[in-house]
Amino acid sequence: MTTVDIRTVDGETNGTVELPADIFDAQASIPLMHQVVVAQLNAARQGTHKAKSRGEVAGGGKKPYKQKGTGRARQGSIRAPQFTGGGVVHGPVPRDYTQRVNKKMKAAALRGALSDRARDGRIHVVEAFIEGDTPRTKEALKVLRGITEARRVLVVLARDDEANWLSLRNEQSVHLLVADQLNTHDVLVSDEVVFTTAALNEFLGVPAEFGASADADSNEEG
Repeated sequence: MTTVDIRTVDGETNGTVELPADIFDAQASIPLMHQVVVAQLNAARQGTHKAKSRGEVAGGGKKPYKQKGTGRARQGSIRAPQFTGGGVVHGPVPRDYTQRVNKKMKAAALRGALSDRARDGRIHVVEAFIEGDTPRTKEALKVLRGITEARRVLVVLARDDEANWLSLRNEQSVHLLVADQLNTHDVLVSDEVVFTTAALNEFLGVPAEFGASADADSNEEG
């Protein structure tokens, strides 16, 4: 198992938490992660692009000039593809870009991405970014910068953690996610991943009273 220090709001270390090896020390398959990320990006595409073909462009019903005697190439319509305002040949049409990727593949790709970050020491855990329930962006950023100065940071929060969410949502270098929305793409495009203890427990499916905070208390007692 990988052991990570739990940072406090004051920048101190309050015990450690062990990251399960089956999630944070799994084999990373680059082809699998690539397939899952491509499928995720394709699923985000609307697919509503449309260009009009020659038959759909308005006008152009009349022959622009006579067939012979002008010295120019023969033309049948000013809406032909070679004319400005004419139709588009083989243009984009509405389509569905969705690719089928099953749940096991998505889970394996996410484990591989998290394991890659964990092996490089780019997984961090913090108790919270602010004290109390009042959002404070300046204080939250101070705690975050005490952990990492990376330009792209993925911060994973618990679903009901509104104070930390409001504190960090306007920072351009930070991408916020709820624990149950964690995905391969967002992990791979981020330089560092920071969990709150509540978010880590939520992601691992551990009740709060038996999660990372409890491990930290036991470490303190020891």
